[in-house]
Amino acid sequence: MVKIRIGDETVHTTLKAKVRLDFKGIGRSGRFLFGGKNTERLAEETREQQAALLRNVPIQGIAIENIDMSQDIYVVTDDVNNQEVAYAPVVLDLVADGLEDVIRFIARDEFRKIEIIEPPEIYLSKHDMERLFFKMNQEIKGYREHLEKKMSYR
Repeated sequence: MVKIRIGDETVHTTLKAKVRLDFKGIGRSGRFLFGGKNTERLAEETREQQAALLRNVPIQGIAIENIDMSQDIYVVTDDVNNQEVAYAPVVLDLVADGLEDVIRFIARDEFRKIEIIEPPEIYLSKHDMERLFFKMNQEIKGYREHLEKKMSYR
């Protein structure tokens, strides 16, 4: 639970936030003349798959109240590969038991923005900060392991 101060009293409450994730679609050339998908379609498919997962798979400490997929897909050119990349934004309205629970969203590649709706101020004790840093470290380690596995399959 998130701690807030009201006067001299410390009260526990939940955290409400909006998190924006932009799901990536990179165009693939098809075999010969058929079978290729454009970047926008790939980004849209990825967004739909991820939204379905977010809707249907429970996440401990998180309640997703709304998933907004109404924002337009945008395309940019990747400077490294000189290739078009499309992004399909999703805005999640969520309620979290604590700051540690939100870390799993901000540690993702797709993370773009977070807006804390409630509470307007949060009180963090020494113990709360230690827990938050520990959770951040766990997420970073998990992400690094994921990348290492991904690279070893190539």
